[in-house]
Amino acid sequence: MVGQLGHPGPVTPLRLGVADAGEVLTLQRAAYVTEARAHGDLDLPPLLETLEETRAALSGLSWGVRESGRLVASVRLTVTGPVAVIGRLVVAPDRQGLGLGGALLRFAESAAPAEVTVFRLFTGSKSVGPLHLYAKHGYRETHRTPENNHELVHLEKARAS
Repeated sequence: MVGQLGHPGPVTPLRLGVADAGEVLTLQRAAYVTEARAHGDLDLPPLLETLEETRAALSGLSWGVRESGRLVASVRLTVTGPVAVIGRLVVAPDRQGLGLGGALLRFAESAAPAEVTVFRLFTGSKSVGPLHLYAKHGYRETHRTPENNHELVHLEKARAS
């Protein structure tokens, strides 16, 4: 994953597990503050997730990127038959805009089991950066659902053959 726009070097995602839960939760909360402000909603589920919920989620497919030992990005993948849902793709605020999110998104897609034929994810309607990132990587809006004072934008893309 060398050569991403703006990123200074290679990105090597590592498998995350239950032992990484505290660090993942801290990263997630830091990354979602911007989204909470954009949406005027401090009750976003990633900000309310408990340590136990994070531990449970990390028992599945999760990866992260470390720089000098520090966890700076992470992503989760939930697979149900031919569908993989990408969730909690987060990058530390001071590392955003350097290609880490795109690199981790591509990695999660490539690491999905062979039976996966479609990827799905969602983000807030006022999440300008994530919406741009997902569109750039081939995700297309399928529908919207109400969420407090905004909407969730649901997106998907077929797995490349």
